[in-house]
Amino acid sequence: MKTISLIYVFSCLLFFQLYSQRDFLGTSSNATYSDVAYATKSATQKLDIYLPLGEGPFPVVVIIHGGAFMFGDKNHESRDAETLVKNGFAAVSINYRLSEEARFPAQIQDCKAAIRFLRANATKYKLNPDKIASWGASAGGNLSALLGTSGDIPELEGSELGNSSFSSRVTASVDWFGPINFLTMDAEAATLGFTIGTNSERSPESKLMGAAVQTIPDLVAKANPTTYITKDDAAFLIQVGDTDRNIPYTQSKNFYNALVAVKGSANVDFELLKGAGHGGPQFSSISNMNKLIAFLNKYLK
Repeated sequence: MKTISLIYVFSCLLFFQLYSQRDFLGTSSNATYSDVAYATKSATQKLDIYLPLGEGPFPVVVIIHGGAFMFGDKNHESRDAETLVKNGFAAVSINYRLSEEARFPAQIQDCKAAIRFLRANATKYKLNPDKIASWGASAGGNLSALLGTSGDIPELEGSELGNSSFSSRVTASVDWFGPINFLTMDAEAATLGFTIGTNSERSPESKLMGAAVQTIPDLVAKANPTTYITKDDAAFLIQVGDTDRNIPYTQSKNFYNALVAVKGSANVDFELLKGAGHGGPQFSSISNMNKLIAFLNKYLK
């Protein structure tokens, strides 16, 4: 299991490096506001704000980077921020405490604190506080999904991080191949014909939670966006590749089914991208980005 876990981490790191290169190559995007502190508990609690031209207020998309909850940085999202800005959205790329610094639920608490900060300072930054969405890939997909379902859950809120009188709810959530139920990932992978090491105490998910996931099922359930689904949750766009060998695509499919069972299918979209792995050109293609922009337009404009 140790070897399997390390292979998984290295594959996540490779995805992150490739995704980072995609973000930086061929872009001249610069943040309008850089390294804005949204809380003061950690030096990592900073965000970048990219604004379109005009007076606003602009609908907001909060971008949450991936990296197995262990690495990653907001600066690597500049290309996606540029795409959003060109389509009339304010893009906000955030950093959050990684698992080597703090265990769950610090990561989702940071995401929620960032959204509360944006609402509290909406006028200053020309933002529309009533139109905020989240978008994340891989680990960021999990956090985006949690934002979409866990509104008003006190223990995930992190109200001590500031602006506690403001809501951390989002109107819409984009989840790209995020892990959902850590407890079933290994079994789902086996059903699909491959092996991962989520149950190992050395896996990214176990390091996030502070112990081997199977030994702490009650705590792990709190990191599962499915736990909190209610009818008034955000609209969802969920996309995953059918050849993903890091996160079984059934994680996303099962999450979609759970959302539809409670919310209905009217504002929950799911797509299994043929031939796509854990990220890759199928996600960042012009046609797929147009789908994402159409989804955001529907719920934020």
